[in-house]
Amino acid sequence: MAVFLLIGDLHGDLKQARSALEIAGVLSSDGQDLWTGGENVLIQLGDILDRGEDEIAILSLLRSLNKQAKAKGGAVFQINGNHETMNVEGDFRYADSGGFDECSDFLEYISNSEDDWDTIFTGWVDVSAKLKEDRTMSTNHWGPWNLVKRQKGVIARSVLFRPGGLLACELSRHPVVLKVNDWVFCHGGLLPHHVAYGLERMNKEVSEWMRDPNTNDSTLQLPFIATRGYDSVVWNRLYSRDSSDLMDYDAEQVSSILEETLQAVSAKAMVVGHTPQTIGVNCKYNCSIWRVDVGMSSGVLNSRPEVLEIIDNKARVIRSERDRYSELQAAAYT
Repeated sequence: MAVFLLIGDLHGDLKQARSALEIAGVLSSDGQDLWTGGENVLIQLGDILDRGEDEIAILSLLRSLNKQAKAKGGAVFQINGNHETMNVEGDFRYADSGGFDECSDFLEYISNSEDDWDTIFTGWVDVSAKLKEDRTMSTNHWGPWNLVKRQKGVIARSVLFRPGGLLACELSRHPVVLKVNDWVFCHGGLLPHHVAYGLERMNKEVSEWMRDPNTNDSTLQLPFIATRGYDSVVWNRLYSRDSSDLMDYDAEQVSSILEETLQAVSAKAMVVGHTPQTIGVNCKYNCSIWRVDVGMSSGVLNSRPEVLEIIDNKARVIRSERDRYSELQAAAYT
């Protein structure tokens, strides 16, 4: 029986990410970063980038866990969010000063390494920790607002995340929409016109855009329907805001749009991130939509990590490691 474990936005906070993964039961708590999820499937709903200083380290950790999970019959899926697409576009407004530092360190590390990309990338989470430790102990470390250092970080980030860059290509491996059995997963929210356009078509176009180093000089257009605009897949907040916050829609209208979307994609429920839920992971509209972004990053709300677990079409919220072994109230889909 497949067990799906859903984690929301991480925004560069490696400590909180590890905590969420441990609560989900997929990461060892001994500091060895070992996959402990067996045949379970982990799905991260996007927005690993920005607002924190360990973005690449989190990407590295998830890639390492996926490799280990596959050997055990499990898997790790990542979904690209709006902060992933923003960085590929060169929009670094929300990047943390430590995030620029990490880009500089990572670019220098790969320039000096003779290993293959997979070894370099999966090993970065450990290398990064050592570099940060050394930097903390150094008395010669420049302050976070040193302009020369910042310029170096911006250049490194641009090189890594621009279309065709190493990290843009890494992100291109991940979809903006994922459908598994009766469930559909995306960062912002799927709408009827997205389904009509085609889920695989959107995933393919975003991936090709991220991989193409000549995006600005070619006929390949930025995948607007998936990545740009308030109603795009990665930006849509229709399902994750309370109806009192939606000026143009009432709850009945939103419920109708959601039902139409789910019918069109042959799914019973959708899971989204993107909008921090101050009450924690929750569902709405007869639990046909689950909202899993709890703002756990210290760069957002620094809230307690929570995980959504789906077993045999029954969903429940896990708020601590103890919850994994207890019977909690669950929503069933038949």
